[in-house]
Amino acid sequence: MPDADPPAALAPERSTVRWGLGDAAAGWVAAQVGGLLAITLVLALSGREADELDQLPLGWIAVAQLGLWLGLLGAPVLASRLKGNGLVRDFGLRMLPGDVPLGLAWGLALQFGLVLIYIPLYLLTDIDANDLNEPARAFTDRATDPLGVVLLVLIVGIGAPIIEEIFYRGLLQRSLIRRFGRWPGIIGTGLIFGASHFEPLQFPALACFGVAVGYLAVRYDRLGPGIVAHIVFNMAAVVSLISSR
Repeated sequence: MPDADPPAALAPERSTVRWGLGDAAAGWVAAQVGGLLAITLVLALSGREADELDQLPLGWIAVAQLGLWLGLLGAPVLASRLKGNGLVRDFGLRMLPGDVPLGLAWGLALQFGLVLIYIPLYLLTDIDANDLNEPARAFTDRATDPLGVVLLVLIVGIGAPIIEEIFYRGLLQRSLIRRFGRWPGIIGTGLIFGASHFEPLQFPALACFGVAVGYLAVRYDRLGPGIVAHIVFNMAAVVSLISSR
């Protein structure tokens, strides 16, 4: 009788992984389509019209978010399992104790430092900080009770940072680096990350943030520091907006 296959944890590491930009592109498209389908389903179930999307309670937003997250998380999971060695080996999904203070410092520095790039825009146009914060404020204003605040933290503060870091700094960035090199991969991922939020005014800050956490992922060869920085970055904005209401 032949020996049984070894457990995944004991399986030998593949010498060459086979995932790449095609898997990242498929995952991004699947996320957009999944998000659109989920929103359509939520509107139908909630009895809302498309122009009432910004009035949906956070509970429905959480359901709609699942369609987007399914693509963003499903692509790296499938790619690493079928064409690689798993999320830990392929994309650096691990965290060390030192990643917490490191990510905390980077997250706070980026949240309060990136506003500086908008100073010329404030001086030369009628745009101000309220315009910059409008998308986030429209989202946080839906958290009108304790349950809403919990959902806001789960969606914005925890779920989005973890899933986005696995996809963008894991699958996408490592695929771009393998194809084009370190800095083109980091910068390219940052630009795609910023553009994927579909917020033109916030694009410069989001792209710069993406480049910064992309550097962390390469510098420390793991996603832990970037995940913590992303959580802190998002939560600092949430706390600031809620406390200012």
